Amino acid sequence: MKGIEKEIVGEMKSTDAIRADVLDTFEYEYPERDVELDISTEEFTSVCPKSGLPDFATIRINYIPDKKCVELRSWKFYLMSYRHVGIFHEHVVNRILENFVAAVEPKRATVFGDFTIRGGVHTTSKVSWEK
Repeated sequence: MKGIEKEIVGEMKSTDAIRADVLDTFEYEYPERDVELDISTEEFTSVCPKSGLPDFATIRINYIPDKKCVELRSWKFYLMSYRHVGIFHEHVVNRILENFVAAVEPKRATVFGDFTIRGGVHTTSKVSWEK
C-alpha cells in the first residue's frame, strides 16, 4: 500500500500478530467415545494483504477430540487476533488448522472458510487433518 491508501486503511499487521498462545483446552472425559464438534462464527475478520481492505468470513471448525477440547472463550480471542492481519483466504484456513491441531491434538479436524463476496468473487476454503 502507498500514500493515501495506507492513510485511509491504517496499519496492517503481519501474521506474527496471530495469538495461538491464547488457545486454551480442557480435558475431554470420554476419549473412548468419538463426539463430533462443530464450532462456527460469522464474525471473523482479517485484511487483504494486497489492498488492506477488510475480509469478512464465516469460519467453521469440525473436529473429533482425543484427550482435549478447545475452550470457546479462548477460541473467540484467538480468531479476534486476525482482525488487522494481512493474510490470504487460503492461508487463513491453513494457519487456523495448524494452530488448532498444535493446541488441541484432535483425532481429526476440518476448517472451513466462507468469505464474503468482494468485487463479485466469492471464495470458500477447506482444509483437513487426521491423526
